[in-house]
Amino acid sequence: MTALSGLRAVRRPVRRPTMADVAAEAHVSIKTVSRVVNRGPGVRPDTAERVRAAIERLGFRTTGPEARSRVHTVGLVVETLAGPFSAQIAAAVERETRLHGYNLITVSAERSAAPDRRLLHDLAARCVDGLIVVPAGEAARTESQVAGSGIPLVYLGRPARGAADAVLSDNQGGVRGAVEHLVAHGHRHIGFLGGAPPRWTARQRRDAFVHTHQALGLPGTPRVAMGPHTRDSLVHALRTWSRPTTSATVTAVIAGDNRVTLLALYVLRGLTRPVSLVGYDDIELADLIEPSMTVVHQDPAALGQKAAQQLFSRLRGDRTPPQTFVLPTRLIVRASSRRRPEADQEPGRNPER
Repeated sequence: MTALSGLRAVRRPVRRPTMADVAAEAHVSIKTVSRVVNRGPGVRPDTAERVRAAIERLGFRTTGPEARSRVHTVGLVVETLAGPFSAQIAAAVERETRLHGYNLITVSAERSAAPDRRLLHDLAARCVDGLIVVPAGEAARTESQVAGSGIPLVYLGRPARGAADAVLSDNQGGVRGAVEHLVAHGHRHIGFLGGAPPRWTARQRRDAFVHTHQALGLPGTPRVAMGPHTRDSLVHALRTWSRPTTSATVTAVIAGDNRVTLLALYVLRGLTRPVSLVGYDDIELADLIEPSMTVVHQDPAALGQKAAQQLFSRLRGDRTPPQTFVLPTRLIVRASSRRRPEADQEPGRNPER
């Protein structure tokens, strides 16, 4: 008996072929395989035939509910990786994917709709099992990049036109709560510093401010200044609104997003007449700023978790019509929203910077 006769053969699990295997076999890119599988345009007939032959030889399954070989990887596309909001979303999605035994690929569109669409196409071609997208734009083409591929898609933060799941924050409820809070503290002349109007969230929050202003019967026309803002544009808006020449002097402002909030903090420090502030999105050290800052708080971790849960529901076979989930916001009340007596006093010369 030889030294090897006592060893038993170990049966290894058979790995199912992937698009990458087909691409290697046919000497083409994964993108080309994806186009052939999904009957997309732009593939020469002889190349398509070579890909189909490789699919047949390898036994890659291209029909039925398990059309795509699972790679246990999810793609997440965010606007930017630089901000804490996106970082908290990514961390929550990653925790959920790990619970399901999946890996996560996170990429940034750098606030551009064109890279957004390109990244979606590339991720789909790499055969990820599902996608969560914080859309930088609202173009209908966004979803078409993965339509017909069988890849579940969940939008987060903003919807995109077309049939897909979406997990949103209650933008209108957040602004409405901020206005009602300021009114309860004696403010009647309130301004709104919004984000750039092309952004869906900016329009939602602006519309909520105007509607609430009118519904509460506040005096005058709603004071609204939409972005994109610079420090100079905010100085101009706040200098105009806080002139003591009329009884309609603004005593409080609501910032429409965290970028505007940070700019407003700089500008408000240079005003002689105090103006109260409610920011949008909580920021680090908000309770240490003087005065500490009242904010409308979205929960990015909850948004990311819900988006991931909905994606995995689809991966488990949920074929119900697309759903939209709206998560509530929370007003964190601190000192910056209080009406201060000196706001009603006639100031001297106003040395805004």
